Amino acid sequence: MAVKQTEEEFRQHLNTEFNVRLNEEQTLALKLEEVQTFPALTHSRGDMERFSLYFRGPADVPLTQRIYRVEHEAMGEMDIFLVPIARDAEGFRYEAVFSYFKTED
Repeated sequence: MAVKQTEEEFRQHLNTEFNVRLNEEQTLALKLEEVQTFPALTHSRGDMERFSLYFRGPADVPLTQRIYRVEHEAMGEMDIFLVPIARDAEGFRYEAVFSYFKTED
């Protein structure tokens, strides 16, 4: 069972590995490096959850921009839209943006 995909939940798993499913047999480990809150604006809705995740992956296996099935040992499986945003000596950096209505659950 997957855990709620909230900013607070992802923060609990900073610096851990998330496995991206490339196909039936292959996965690629990405490290969650940063969780960034979107600043509240004067016209922002108070019932929205808005944040970005930043992952680090290896330099030799670039991922294209698309939705991936991602697995985490504590959070379970989820689909995340990943966008490559940078490449440096440490590898590729990817961003996932979350923006949704908060629920009372």
